[in-house]
Amino acid sequence: MQLSLSSPFALATLGYSQAAILMVLALLCSFLVLLLFLQWHRPRDKRLPPGSMGWPYVGETLKLYTENPNSFFSNRQKRFGDIFKTHILGCPCVMISSPEAARTVLVTRAHLFKPTYPTSKEKMIGPEALFFHQGSYHSRLKKLVQASLLPSAIRGSVSQIEQIVLELLPTWKISEEKRTFLFFSFLPHFQYAFDVAMISAFGSKQDLEMEGIKHLYRCLEKGYNSMPLDFPGTPFHKAMKARKLLDEKLRSLIQKRRQSGRHGGGLLGILLGAKEHVKLNQLSDSQIADNIIGVIFAAQDTTASVLTWILKYLHDNQDLLEAVTREQEGIRSKIVEANRGLTWEDTRRMPLTSRVIQETLRTASILSFTFREAVQDVEFEGYLIPKGSSET
Repeated sequence: MQLSLSSPFALATLGYSQAAILMVLALLCSFLVLLLFLQWHRPRDKRLPPGSMGWPYVGETLKLYTENPNSFFSNRQKRFGDIFKTHILGCPCVMISSPEAARTVLVTRAHLFKPTYPTSKEKMIGPEALFFHQGSYHSRLKKLVQASLLPSAIRGSVSQIEQIVLELLPTWKISEEKRTFLFFSFLPHFQYAFDVAMISAFGSKQDLEMEGIKHLYRCLEKGYNSMPLDFPGTPFHKAMKARKLLDEKLRSLIQKRRQSGRHGGGLLGILLGAKEHVKLNQLSDSQIADNIIGVIFAAQDTTASVLTWILKYLHDNQDLLEAVTREQEGIRSKIVEANRGLTWEDTRRMPLTSRVIQETLRTASILSFTFREAVQDVEFEGYLIPKGSSET
């Protein structure tokens, strides 16, 4: 005889363990609903932005994964307007898109918000990374990162970066029929950005030890946008295992350089020598490791994004493209004639190319979105942004 679950005898047909699991799941769902209610419940005179919070805990994360992220955002923008609520990657969010709203959050009322990221990214990048801090520690780390990008720090890496480009150029195959390809998602494009980020982090000397670090970072980044579910088999669990091994390798490299007294190049060298530049205690191994991972994370996507926008703007302005091409061909002919590679001095003789890069950085949106967390309840355009919610 078959019994439906609506029958009073149905539960008796289940094993004890199955019944216990059902009870635990029911209690868990009820608890999550209660948490969301308490977190977002406010007096009726203060309205939350329109939108949907989706399922308990999961929210609308699955929809974000199954749709193109741009479509996910634009569809809700059309439906709810320039400000709406959602729930992704384990946290409630308020999404804004207008320039006025961005200026309010990032400039005019910036003191009401602090930088943040979804829990999964914070755990994988590391809590000591400068993204997650404010005040003196953030200012100190920001200066050290900027020091690693000064001309004096990067001029010795020009030939190595040129070699990376020469190795990857043959793989940038374009359809002869369409003469187009989706550049931003093209693998060699990201490979170039990643390899340059590694040079920025560790210096121009790349040995076999770096290959292990690269591999572990690749495993780690696959979980950056995953739900923070630390169960065997989940992307987050695999990423956290890679993060632990990566941390061990980085600490080993840090100790090796500390003991040898040779700090090396890149950001790692700057961080190891931080005590010599500022009258503060030297950074701990965990602080250095977290910020190395953070810089690789930040540099890869932003570099790829800038390159994509440069190509778009040059494609849309053929006269400018021809002028930049002439400038580059002039430098190339001198390099070929002298039978040498690209030098730092050559990069200083690219005024038009440099202006194109600077104008791209000024006009383009390098980041698709960024996160801020409200440090107190904030009223904006007639809506309430609750304390603790993330703004993107």
